[in-house]
Amino acid sequence: ASAFGTLPYALAGTFPNYLDAFFETMSGFTTTGATVFDPVVNSIESQPHGILLWRSLTQWLGGMGIITLFVALFPILGIGAAHLVEAEMPGPQAERLTARIRDTAKALWFLYLGFSALEFISLWVARMPVFDALAVTFSTMPTGGFAPTSLSIGYYNSPLIEGIIIFFMMVAGVNFGLYYFLLWKRQPGRFFSNSEFRLYIALLIGACLFIVLNLTMSGVESTGEAFRDSSFQAVSIMTTTGFVTTNFNVWPAFARSALLILM
Repeated sequence: ASAFGTLPYALAGTFPNYLDAFFETMSGFTTTGATVFDPVVNSIESQPHGILLWRSLTQWLGGMGIITLFVALFPILGIGAAHLVEAEMPGPQAERLTARIRDTAKALWFLYLGFSALEFISLWVARMPVFDALAVTFSTMPTGGFAPTSLSIGYYNSPLIEGIIIFFMMVAGVNFGLYYFLLWKRQPGRFFSNSEFRLYIALLIGACLFIVLNLTMSGVESTGEAFRDSSFQAVSIMTTTGFVTTNFNVWPAFARSALLILM
């Protein structure tokens, strides 16, 4: 898949060598988020929309897993399919949701598509440019972090946009199997009583509060700014998304250590 994924970069002459194209593609499919784009030599903003869309799409495909898509579409891959779906499903490990693993894969993909559509519409309503909204959505749901700008989400400087992305990063960080019980089976108790989900929320809230206190007591930011910046960075890092809205390298050591622990 990665070898095939390098073709758009190669045809467009995006990178000076094949290794850079392979690195960017592999980073996308694995949702790692590391990039070889240089803000001076070949900045993200200087790239055609087609390349940037493909870049984000590699993360979106890799987020749920190309193999999982194949299992959903091609029953011939049913042998050993359970192991493939378990390996590629986003979020922590979940039990099989339906009697047939192919049906499980389909249910997960419907959830993935549905959340992606909701985020795209929400960002568009929040007045993010249509192309940017699509590219950001493709990178948020797989918790990948590729952004169509060098400044990441900080480029938009919009509390509303940041709030929407925070919500969907949190959604993407949850075990997708729990959404099946919440939305398909109508079992909210099983969703909210899950110990994994409760710990996830508790860690996020606790980290945000500690960072806010540290930033305000250190005089680095006002309470409002500290809450806005800490919540975005904490959620982005804990979900391994990698979007940023501020330069947290200038934060106090305690706040930076808290972010490091969240990784």
